[in-house]
Amino acid sequence: MSLLAALQCQNTERPPIWLMRQAGRYLPEFRELRKKHPILQICHKPELATEVTLMPFKRFPFDAAILFSDILTIPQAMGFTVHFRENFGPIIEHPITTTKQIGTLPHINLDEKLSFLPPAISAIKRELSVPLLGFAGAPFTLASYLIEGKTNRDLKLTKQWLMQEPKAFHTLLNTITDHVIAALKIQIAAGVDAVQLFDSWAGQLTPHHFTTFCTPYLQKILDAIHPRPTILFCRGSSYYTTHLAALNPTAISLDWHADLATIRQKHPTPLALQGNLDPSILFGSPTTIKQEVTRLLTQMQGDPGYIFNLGHGILPDTPLDSVHTLIDTIKSH
Repeated sequence: MSLLAALQCQNTERPPIWLMRQAGRYLPEFRELRKKHPILQICHKPELATEVTLMPFKRFPFDAAILFSDILTIPQAMGFTVHFRENFGPIIEHPITTTKQIGTLPHINLDEKLSFLPPAISAIKRELSVPLLGFAGAPFTLASYLIEGKTNRDLKLTKQWLMQEPKAFHTLLNTITDHVIAALKIQIAAGVDAVQLFDSWAGQLTPHHFTTFCTPYLQKILDAIHPRPTILFCRGSSYYTTHLAALNPTAISLDWHADLATIRQKHPTPLALQGNLDPSILFGSPTTIKQEVTRLLTQMQGDPGYIFNLGHGILPDTPLDSVHTLIDTIKSH
């Protein structure tokens, strides 16, 4: 059940389990903490980031932890003002609107700007008996936030840049890629055991634009942090599995649109697979949860490179009892 063994497709026990956003709003203690501290303040204070990262382990025996942080700490380090509006999401003030802004982005020292990461990682590692994952947003997703200024599911402004200013957009992606590499190297040096890249908005692209504006930069990151195990997560990954597998990551994390057994037939080990329970299933009855979890476990029975996770982050209103049912089903399978 070792996450690291599963990432190397060498697991001989039950699949390891962790959940995206496992330290998040479904936990009442996290909601209480958020009444006192904004998200980015938690990220910037090592003692708070440590507390939140470890928070779910007081309730659930997960097989891995993921560092509590936010993908927008990198844009913030680049000099953009970032804040979160309740029930709305992130806001980036003064987003990029001209090519001139891209050319004048300042050179930054990420060791200084992200100096809060190493002490948090060190403190978490002292308390953990399971692997710790670091993470970062992928370049395309971060670029979309810098251009849209907020969450915008149709990516209207970003796609206009792709079509009208592709050269400038590539310049922006290159700059962000260098920052992502630096941020991940900081986390790796501090002791994270593996990392996950979140390309949350890349699934909005056509296959051609995905291979033009995403995969070259993902490849550059993978090459830069090799051999540290790396999981690629792209919402919409079921459509781009072949493209992602061609990059030779350690693992691909799949959303719930994919059939795991079919993906495994197309992409055998040593590629590890992670996923892919629909988070909304955790609102079902215990019987429904057990049935759906067992179905996935049966599909992947004996697979040495399978990691159980959700197809996306756990939803804020998820009942705690449902998480217990999920974990108990996996551990008793």
